[in-house]
Amino acid sequence: MVSPFHARVAAMLLGLLFLIFIHPVEAVALVRVALALKASEVQISSPSEVRLHTSSSTSSFWRVPLSVTSAAGGLQVNGMKVSSQKVIIRGDGQLLRFSVEGASSRKGGKGGMRNWVVKGDLEIQIRNSSLLVINRVKLEDYVAGVVASEINPNWHAEVLKTQAIAARTYVLHKQMMSRGQDFDVEAGIQDQVYTGVARVNGSVREAVAETLGLIITYEGRPIFAAYSSTAAGPTEDAMNVWEMDLPYLKGVDCPFDEESPRYEWRIQIEFATVERKLRGEGFGVGTLATVTPYTFTHAGRVKQVRVLHSKGELILSGQDFRRIMGYTTIPSTRFRIERIGREVVLSGKGAGHAVGLCQWGAKEMAELGYRYQSILQYYYPMTDLMNRYDVNMTPQAVQYLNP
Repeated sequence: MVSPFHARVAAMLLGLLFLIFIHPVEAVALVRVALALKASEVQISSPSEVRLHTSSSTSSFWRVPLSVTSAAGGLQVNGMKVSSQKVIIRGDGQLLRFSVEGASSRKGGKGGMRNWVVKGDLEIQIRNSSLLVINRVKLEDYVAGVVASEINPNWHAEVLKTQAIAARTYVLHKQMMSRGQDFDVEAGIQDQVYTGVARVNGSVREAVAETLGLIITYEGRPIFAAYSSTAAGPTEDAMNVWEMDLPYLKGVDCPFDEESPRYEWRIQIEFATVERKLRGEGFGVGTLATVTPYTFTHAGRVKQVRVLHSKGELILSGQDFRRIMGYTTIPSTRFRIERIGREVVLSGKGAGHAVGLCQWGAKEMAELGYRYQSILQYYYPMTDLMNRYDVNMTPQAVQYLNP
């Protein structure tokens, strides 16, 4: 006869085995999203008190509002010094509402105050005398936030599902490739746009639930699921943008995105602005004479830009020129020089790098009746859909040739 004690022990062991073997990843399915890299202050204004943990494992409840700033040797919370390089703020299931003051990205990003409403925990740590602000959030909550931020949450259900799978795949690929880092992804265009839960609606939650755990794979691993707004022509080879030879990121025709508001555009930049930004990147340019496309990709995008100035000649990649001038200033590298006077006038098509999935193209395909499986297969050829529990999360070994 089994004693009650042994029965309880057996039940506990069975429960533990169930957690380990039936749901091996569920307990650690978290994403660390960098909301700000160089913040000066974080203000929390959630509706009730929050729990605050320090790196010394102490925990205490604090009434809101809270203000977290950096101080010599640690952090300050509401003006009180905390002997810790990091604090974790937990809302214990409630949404965390907070504002971040300061730069948000590697390059400084936008300053000023940004407001967030997020699920999960908030991690704040000192990094180079500024504050690194990280949202530690469940994977599927993160995916919902990305879908609602990257595209219109009221779009067709099939494109919402398509975006959910691409977003989930992208972040798992980043986790696979960047272990040991302070965070997995940034919350802006450097990775995927994520604005918390503010824009998430019932349609987005349904799309995420119906594609739960599905990711795009190549040879059993999550792919680098690149995507952008508007291709306005064939999509681009990853080799031409990032010098990455990936069989599933080759250009395909994209005649589906003509309804995009950024299908065609025209912008002008003063020469003085071009000079200032180039010098800010360390290029010793003199007075500008001309800025012209120099070489093109097979898909018709500018591969190199030639800048003639009073001190000589500068050849830049089209991607670097766009980055330096600003991604929002020059929407894509599919442009031509329309006029040069005291300013350079560019006319172009599309928005984004145009590698992989075209969001506006996916929208049109969904409205034409294509299911998300077909859309993903079209933009990411040679790939398969798998459940994340079944994929290989070890980076592919790099083969080095002896010199």
